[in-house]
Amino acid sequence: DKPALSALWPNKKGMSVVLDLGANIECSEKNLVDFSIMGASLFKSLYPEEFPKVALLNIGSEEIKGNDIIKSTYQKLTNKNNKEFEFKGYIEGNKLMNGDVNVIVADGFTGNVALKTAEGTANFITNELKSALTGNFVGKISSFLNKKNLIKFKERLDPRLYNGAIFIGLDSPVIKSHGSTDYLGFSNSLSVCEKIIKGNLIEKISNNIN
Repeated sequence: DKPALSALWPNKKGMSVVLDLGANIECSEKNLVDFSIMGASLFKSLYPEEFPKVALLNIGSEEIKGNDIIKSTYQKLTNKNNKEFEFKGYIEGNKLMNGDVNVIVADGFTGNVALKTAEGTANFITNELKSALTGNFVGKISSFLNKKNLIKFKERLDPRLYNGAIFIGLDSPVIKSHGSTDYLGFSNSLSVCEKIIKGNLIEKISNNIN
């Protein structure tokens, strides 16, 4: 019924697909179930060697937590007999980067708040670390000695390397790039385009929804 805006987030074990990130402020339980199917299909298209593990973003991990829509969605996904993904229940905001699940589903309001919070936190950590390592002579020496590790750290949190949000649920693949990104971020968007076309994303979603 509704397309979702999805993107890739880094976690401790690899990458996660997160959706919806702002296309739909209000969602029904059917929308959230569809997002689970589409998100799992997207993950499988990008990472064919891994199996999708789906979780609903919620305020707690207990079955009784959340509003009526998310609790009803939980029951539907728990009772859903499918071979396309494993439903892992609820996930809280502080567990998003653990890597225990690789497809995270939310309504567009909650997902967008989570996205902006994660981006802001990543920028804050990167800037604070840079300030600490360049503020005095000892910090500069430490920065020089750990240059390779710091480069890896910076790349891991660089939002340009995850640029390219995917509108899924449409008849053709559509990628949305940040308007403020540079050549590196835009090239990553093109790379995402290539991966989802080679991975037959639209066909996978259509088959799994049906």
